[in-house]
Amino acid sequence: MSDIRLLLVSPAEVEITAVRSQGAGGQNVNKVSSAVHLRFDIPASSLPAEVKERLLALRDKRITEEGVLVLKAQRHRSREMNLADAFERLQEVVDQAATPVKLRRATKPTYGSRQRRLEGKNQRSQAKASRRKVQDE
Repeated sequence: MSDIRLLLVSPAEVEITAVRSQGAGGQNVNKVSSAVHLRFDIPASSLPAEVKERLLALRDKRITEEGVLVLKAQRHRSREMNLADAFERLQEVVDQAATPVKLRRATKPTYGSRQRRLEGKNQRSQAKASRRKVQDE
């Protein structure tokens, strides 16, 4: 995929909550809310209708029944880095939905590919036939 952003998500449309991170981290993890919960309401966003439809059609466990995309970022030790990581992941999801799926056109196999397939089937048939018991006539 190209590096060009198709649709930019406005930070005003995103609800950000700082929470405490999970896992090991010593005393610091009990004192500092460095993880970030990012909530993006898809139906209420300013995205085009077809992008909203594609986002809501995704079978993603991060999207609630109400159509809110919830991302939790806790990879880094600082809140700022986790916030940047969450926005980057949100933008990736939106970019993925913004690019329409290319429809596949049905084609017929070429004459050569049909011949190669039949030759392969014939070779396999002969190999299996050579394993059979010899019939006395």
